[in-house]
Amino acid sequence: MPTQPWYESIPTPAYVADISALRRNLDRIAHVKEKTGCQVLLATKAFARVDLFPLLAEVLDGTTASGLYEARLGHETFGKQVHVYAPAFRDQDMPDILRYADHIYFNSPSQLNHFRPQIGTGKHIGLRVNPGYSLSTVGGDLYNPCAPHSRFGTPADQLGDVNWDAVDIFHVHALCESRHDGSIGLIQHVSKTFAPYLKSVKTVNFGGGHLLNHPDYDLSALMDAINRFRDKHDVAVFLEPGGGIVYNGGYLVATVLDMHHNGMPIAILDASASCHHPDVIEAGYRAPVIGAGQAGEHPYDYILAGNTCMTGDIFGTYSFADPLKKGDKILFTDALHYTFVKSTVFNGTPLPDFATLHENGHYEVVKTFGYDAFRGRL
Repeated sequence: MPTQPWYESIPTPAYVADISALRRNLDRIAHVKEKTGCQVLLATKAFARVDLFPLLAEVLDGTTASGLYEARLGHETFGKQVHVYAPAFRDQDMPDILRYADHIYFNSPSQLNHFRPQIGTGKHIGLRVNPGYSLSTVGGDLYNPCAPHSRFGTPADQLGDVNWDAVDIFHVHALCESRHDGSIGLIQHVSKTFAPYLKSVKTVNFGGGHLLNHPDYDLSALMDAINRFRDKHDVAVFLEPGGGIVYNGGYLVATVLDMHHNGMPIAILDASASCHHPDVIEAGYRAPVIGAGQAGEHPYDYILAGNTCMTGDIFGTYSFADPLKKGDKILFTDALHYTFVKSTVFNGTPLPDFATLHENGHYEVVKTFGYDAFRGRL
C-alpha cells in the first residue's frame, strides 16, 4: 500500500519548515563563507522561528535586528553576534540596546553624534548610507530602500558631515529578493562610488535582499565579486539576508473548507492571504502552489480564497490537473520568510501552527495558537 503523503492528515493551517531544504540552503551559504571569508547574518525581520535557531547557528554568524525587541531576541536565543539598525533610536531604548547588541548602526550623522558618547569600548559602530542604487524583483518602490525621498540611510551628498573616525562599518541595504546581478551591481557601485570613505572603515555590510538560494542565483559570480572587493579595499564583508537563507525552505499548508461558485469556481481555504501571507496583498506576490499552474495551464481553474470578511483576501487564480474538492490540501511553497513574522489575527482568524518536517519524514507540531493569541492582542 502506498504511503500517505505527510501533509494529508495534518491539522491546518500550518507553517511547515522543511529541515532537508534548510540544510541544503545552509550548505550553500557555508560554501560562500568558506570561499570569501565573509560573514552572514540572519535578518530576523524576515524569519524568526527560534526553535530553528540552533540549526541556523551552525553556519550563520549572528542576527541583525530592526530595533530593541529583535536585538533582545537575537541575544537571548541565537547566541552569536547581534547587529541592530533603526531609522531612529529612542533615547530610552539605547541602554538596553547596548546590553543586547554588539554592532549598532545609525541612520544619519545626527543620530551618530547624539548616541556616540553613550557607547563605550567593545562595540562596533556602523553608519547606514543610501547608495542611490537598487535592483529589486518585487514590490517596486514599496520595497525599494533607495526610492525617492527614502528615509533609509545617509545620502551621498551628506557624507562629508560624518565623523568617520567614529565609524567602523559602512552599511548599505538596497536590494529585495535580488539575484546575483543585483548583488554584484551593488558591490561594484559601492566600490566605485564610495571608495574614499571605505578607507576609513574596517567593514562593509551589504545588507539583505540577496536571494542566495534561488536556483537562478550564480554564487560563483557573487563570490568573485566579494573577493575582488575585499582585495581592493582591505575590508571585512557582511551579508545579512533573511529570505535568501530560508528561500523555498518550507510551506504554508491549508485545507479546502468549501467549494463556492460565482462566475468561476472558488476554493475557500482555512488559510488567509491577508493574515498569513501578507506579501500577496501588499506586493502582489504570487505564492507558488505544489501541483498547480497559472490560469489555463491545467484543465481546472480556481480562485484560492481566504476565510475572512475582507473582499480582497485572495491568493490568486490557479489551475489544477484534477478538480478540487472539500478537504483537499493546498501547499504554498517558499512560505517561511515574511509570512509568520507579519501574520495577524484580523477578524479572529486563527494563526497557523508552527511545524517541522524532519529529514526522516517525521512531522512535528512545535507550537499552536488558540483563542488567547487573539484575545491577548485586544
